[in-house]
Amino acid sequence: MSELLKKLTVEAPAKVNLHLAVKNRRKDGFHDIESVFLAVDFGDTLHFELIDGENRQEIAMEGLDFPVQAEKNIIFRALSLFREKIGFSVGVKIRVEKRIPLGGGLGGGSSDAAAALLAMNKLADLPLNRDALIEMAAVLGSDVPFFICETAAAWVTGRGENIRPIEAPRLFLVLVNPGFHSDTAKAFRLLDEYRDNPKNNLAQTHRRTLLTDNLAEWEFYNDFLPVFGERESSVYNEIIFRLRELGADFASLSGAGSTCFGVFKEKEIAQKAAEVLRESQGFVRLCCSFAV
Repeated sequence: MSELLKKLTVEAPAKVNLHLAVKNRRKDGFHDIESVFLAVDFGDTLHFELIDGENRQEIAMEGLDFPVQAEKNIIFRALSLFREKIGFSVGVKIRVEKRIPLGGGLGGGSSDAAAALLAMNKLADLPLNRDALIEMAAVLGSDVPFFICETAAAWVTGRGENIRPIEAPRLFLVLVNPGFHSDTAKAFRLLDEYRDNPKNNLAQTHRRTLLTDNLAEWEFYNDFLPVFGERESSVYNEIIFRLRELGADFASLSGAGSTCFGVFKEKEIAQKAAEVLRESQGFVRLCCSFAV
């Protein structure tokens, strides 16, 4: 083994679900999905440093408005899983600059976990290949494999473990988080209850959608949008309406909430929309896709 790298800083990008179709619940309790994931140039930054102390782990989270117990932190679980897999016992200290809202549907925790696996693999002199990392990622969460692939956009199916990278046009996005968290497990329960109600009479006729340069051709939707209570629904619909009113070519909800987003082809229009929304919203971020 070569001399180990001692320090490493990595970025953990956020993602939006341009499209999210949820299929029926599986026997294992999870749901299959069909989704278009798009990574954006906004996210968290993780700083890693190897330290003395066998299996020692120190994780400092900066930017959170409430504490997170180490053993419940997905980064802690990613490190523990990595150690178990390859027997890596060197101590590690991690400092996380947290910018992605928790419970915001932007994949913040999943991206952090993937960044931790990728970083630890480099610090350990690359003992695992990409397939092995994806297998580990799937244990941690449904969105984690996408971030392991380090692709700008992908068509994602299954629980989230089936990833087919796709080309993405250059897009500008305005992210708006209303200031409350969304519980993903609860959102899936609401979706199941919504579909079980005969009056909703939902026929699942999901068809594959295309990510094209012409946003007017997009047939994207998010199956979670109709299922929330009046409070959440009114907030989401108001933000989405406002984004469209301010010039977004497409607007929707990411994941199971709570962040809404608008997609713009013109940067100047996106910038103006972000400026206007900052007057009334606490969290507004202008970002773009990783397309060249």
